[in-house]
Parts: sequence; structure tokens; C-alpha cells
Amino acid sequence: MPVDILLTVIATSVIQSIFGVGVLLFGTPLLLLLGYDFLDALITLLPISIAINSFQILKHYSHIDIGFYKNVLIYTIPFVVLFLFIVTAAKINIGFLVGLFLIFVALKSYSEKVEKMMVSLVGYEKTYLAVMGIVHGLTNLGGSLLTAIVHGKQYQKDMTRVTVAVCYATFAVFQIVTLFFLVDSYELSYSNNMAFLHVGVIMFLLTEEVVYQKIDNDKYSKIFAAFLFASGLVLAIKSF
Repeated sequence: MPVDILLTVIATSVIQSIFGVGVLLFGTPLLLLLGYDFLDALITLLPISIAINSFQILKHYSHIDIGFYKNVLIYTIPFVVLFLFIVTAAKINIGFLVGLFLIFVALKSYSEKVEKMMVSLVGYEKTYLAVMGIVHGLTNLGGSLLTAIVHGKQYQKDMTRVTVAVCYATFAVFQIVTLFFLVDSYELSYSNNMAFLHVGVIMFLLTEEVVYQKIDNDKYSKIFAAFLFASGLVLAIKSF
């Protein structure tokens, strides 16, 4: 079992257990930085993401914003599938794109102009959701846009996380179905992927009750932004 992937799964599973996103958002650029192929990263991380989100949905399903979720199904999912197909078939090098996007998302915590751009985008929900689908299909990083729009709706804590979780899980399900028809060989073994899935679930069970109830969101948002910026910068430089 590759230790670098194991450590990535442990760290990102803790984050997703708290916020509803993390395994794909953080795990994808980390595995790219470690030298793994984009599709192999997807195949490893998608089942873990679905498993953690499923537990979150089962716990708070009554708090899901159904109207918003329906819009995600209509305006986001088709673009996730289409652009995942494009990046798979064309073998696009997305490292630089991922890096720039991470830097942009990180800057919204420190730049009023970038933050205003994000806020204005949220005002055009249908367009925003379509762009989110394109970004997620190409880079696996639509979780940051999803988190931004859901948190902008000022839901209470459980509603925020479960609405993010159900949308994020739906992204992952459609990605797995798409990859099933497009990819016929994988670098990592089935047994390793199953082991990583079990690790992700264990981390969720360990994190859920203790950390989720006590997390300091303000402090985490600063750490989140700094990590995104550093990862984005390194990934953008590495792609040259």
C-alpha cells in the first residue's frame, strides 16, 4: 500500500468529515503533486468521497435543500460528465489549470475584489452551477465552488454540510459511471483501493462526533486558504 496515498486519504478524510468536501478537493492536487495520474487519482478518491458523504446524508437527510439540489442535477451534472469525458479522451494536462484555480480560490479570503467576484457569481446561480460542473469535470475541484455558494446561502450548520454532501456525492457517482465506460486499466490494485476506502470510513467515524461539534470555522478558513494557495502555486510551477 503506497504510504503517500494513505497519508493523503487520512488527512483529506478528516477534512471531508467536517465540511462535506475535502477528499477530492485536497486529494486531487496532492496526488498530482506526488506524481500520480489524474484518472488514477479519481479512481482512488471517488469511492472514499461517496462513502463519507453517504454517512453525512444518512445522518441529516431531512436538512437537505431540495430546491438547490434539483438545480445542481439540471445545471451542473451534465457539464461534469461532458468535461470529464473531454479530459479523459483528450489526455489534457490540467496541472497548470488546477494550480491557477486553487490560487484564485485562496485569494478570495484575502482580496475584497476576488471575494466580490465570487459573490457576484453566486447571484447568477444557473450560470454559476454550470461553471462549477465544467471546473469539476476538468479538475475535480468543483467542491470549492460548491462550498462557496452553499455557505453564501447562510444555512445553519447541519443544513450546510448535508447539502454540500449530497451534491458532492452526486458529482462522484456520475464521475464513477462515466469512468466505467471510458477507462479499462488502472495503476493501483483493487485491494489497495478497498483498503483506502476502509481507512476513509474509519477516519470519518473517528472525526464525526468530536471534531465536527467543536471546529472553529474562522480559523479553519484561513488554514484552508493558505493550503490552497501553496498547493496551487507549487502545482502551477510543476506543470512547466
